[in-house]
Amino acid sequence: MIFKDKTVIITGGSEGVGAATARLFAEAGANLMLVARGKKNLEAVAEALRDKTKVEIFAMDVTDADACIDVFKKSQFEFGRIDILVNNAGYHARGSVEEVDATELARVVDVNLRAPIMLSRIALPYLRESGEGAIINVGSLAGRTPVPGAATYSATKAGLRAFTLALAEELRGSKIKVGLVSPGPVNTAFIMSDMNKVSDITFSQPMSTAQEVAQTILDLCGNNITEKAMPPISGILATVSYLMPWVGRQMRPMLERKGQRVKKKLKAEQKRRESDSPYR
Repeated sequence: MIFKDKTVIITGGSEGVGAATARLFAEAGANLMLVARGKKNLEAVAEALRDKTKVEIFAMDVTDADACIDVFKKSQFEFGRIDILVNNAGYHARGSVEEVDATELARVVDVNLRAPIMLSRIALPYLRESGEGAIINVGSLAGRTPVPGAATYSATKAGLRAFTLALAEELRGSKIKVGLVSPGPVNTAFIMSDMNKVSDITFSQPMSTAQEVAQTILDLCGNNITEKAMPPISGILATVSYLMPWVGRQMRPMLERKGQRVKKKLKAEQKRRESDSPYR
């Protein structure tokens, strides 16, 4: 797909994968509407990209139904068309179901599942009006296999995966592409800002970069692939663990030990960088 002069809405666009995706679309000449809760961070990303393309921001909570409608109206007003929606915003309340407050678990569901469904539904008339387009959802390998300590998060990503695959079937034969990227751990603040709360097993898998996930998002807009697991070896392992839970349970102690070693190394590197920083 040629992105020049196309309009892309990116949720969670102020940092991490969202910001990396915005940079790649900007380099390809797309107009951008960046969405996140924090206006300051949004503006910082937008300012860095305005020498490449047209960028607007919309500070909002993706669980706000009225705001979801308004962001599409604003995008249409500012750019005259909407071509691509990237549902990237995510939320995680780590810990066992018994440990996490019920309202936090509900927010995980609202941000990770209800919001992408709602935004996708709002997007469809605009995409049809443009004549073609894409909806790309950012899932997780946690949606392919149960992850202890992330039960609700896993459930939302499994739900998002099912929604994506079903919507792709509903729209088969149209010119609207629906795709899902399902990464394992990604080297962003989403997991790196508080590694102590992240399960050890998460760090047993190869870590992708935000840039790699962003490139996959762009690729999914124009290829014939509905879902891309990354890295591929982790996708295979997640599928095996789902289809044969006893294999996953047997492998878990070994993977947790590996994850503990990796986490320890990462924390040491992080501490070293902080001690070397002149701004500490």
